[in-house]
Amino acid sequence: MELVTTDNVRLVARWWRATSPRASVVLAHGFGAGVSEARLVGLADALREAGLDVLAYDARGHGGSGGEATLGDRERLDVAAAVDTAPPERPVILVGASMGAIAALRYAASAPGLVAGVVSVSCPAEWRLPRNARGILSALLTQTCVGREVARRWIGVRIASRCDRPAPPVELIGRVGAPVAVLHGRRDPFIGVHDAELLYAAAADPRRLDVVDDVGHAFEGRVAAPVLTDVDWCLAESVSGAPQPRRAAGA
Repeated sequence: MELVTTDNVRLVARWWRATSPRASVVLAHGFGAGVSEARLVGLADALREAGLDVLAYDARGHGGSGGEATLGDRERLDVAAAVDTAPPERPVILVGASMGAIAALRYAASAPGLVAGVVSVSCPAEWRLPRNARGILSALLTQTCVGREVARRWIGVRIASRCDRPAPPVELIGRVGAPVAVLHGRRDPFIGVHDAELLYAAAADPRRLDVVDDVGHAFEGRVAAPVLTDVDWCLAESVSGAPQPRRAAGA
């Protein structure tokens, strides 16, 4: 299937349909991943088996989708297109990893009340890269002409030549207006646990922080169980809130 964003970018997408769904989950992957990645597919399968419809897509500049990657900025429009596609009669939970978490928070902060919750996985709090090999590689890939060409040829990611640096996630999370679960793996070699703690501290209630042992970066490791726990928590926390009709947002 295909989604079309408000800035006319076409996204390759896929539904995982539960038999009797109790909610819809939008999965937003991280940089260099995609809708056919084994880790994302495994997570989507687990969520579907738990009675959740799941919608995932190749973010702009990734896989079979059009456009260029902006590292979480205009990807908020990708999230908006997915939310607008979900059935309006059921609550929607956003589950974003790394770049996808940035996009999910950015969308939710711009459209308060349109989602029932956000699960942020491996999200940086501020615009800084770790001083290790993976951080240096990320900077080279995304911030240099040669690196962007390498990303296009060898990773299959088309990165915009100019990526703006809007407000960082730590400034967005308090404006989400829905339950927020911050999930982070102790084995994450790229984003430290301190970022998760900063995000949790900046979030408004209801909020939740889960730091788990068997998870690496994004959807690496045994991520299905803690993600499902956080999705169920978001749904439970949102029950007392009055349902609101969804409308196009994120522009």
